[in-house]
Amino acid sequence: MNSLVRNVSIDREVSSGDFRNAMRRLTGGVSVITAGRGRDISGMTVTSVSSLSVDPPALIVSINREASSWPLVKRYGFFGVSILTSEQTDIAERFTGKSGLKGADRFAGTEWITRVSGVPLLAGALAAVDCEVEDIVERQSHAIVIGRVLDVTVSPRTAALAYWQGQYVAIDREGDALRLAEVSVPKPHATRKIGR
Repeated sequence: MNSLVRNVSIDREVSSGDFRNAMRRLTGGVSVITAGRGRDISGMTVTSVSSLSVDPPALIVSINREASSWPLVKRYGFFGVSILTSEQTDIAERFTGKSGLKGADRFAGTEWITRVSGVPLLAGALAAVDCEVEDIVERQSHAIVIGRVLDVTVSPRTAALAYWQGQYVAIDREGDALRLAEVSVPKPHATRKIGR
């Protein structure tokens, strides 16, 4: 494979506000990342989870290195990903940290389970993924964490929670898929038989 190296001169810096505004146009699934064990736990709401590979199962997540969960991910070497349903907006908000709750207090009043790693995973999440840290790439304010998947729990629910334009949005596989199909997929043309 050939690679092309170019020197690019940038006339101006892109402001963090402009960049944040651009990224709000990218729809992201909402997940809660959890780390730690026992009472030494914390978690955060993210839209940065993505699959990396299926064989072997691995995912990536971008974590702010100022987040309270970051030292726990590094110390214990495990983390959980709970992909939220459309009914779990309150949990998404609680784990943003805006309420002032920290550490184990963010987990109160909600049912949590553990799997192989011992990291708390949200009971009733759309999917819960238990991961071991495989690699960490630290850049600027964040770290890209590659997680080897140890266990997966999947819910029969179909409505996911997404974040778009600075707001939570419910996406339901059943209802929304049908509506999208009606407006985006052309109707099949009637076939005409051609004489022999």
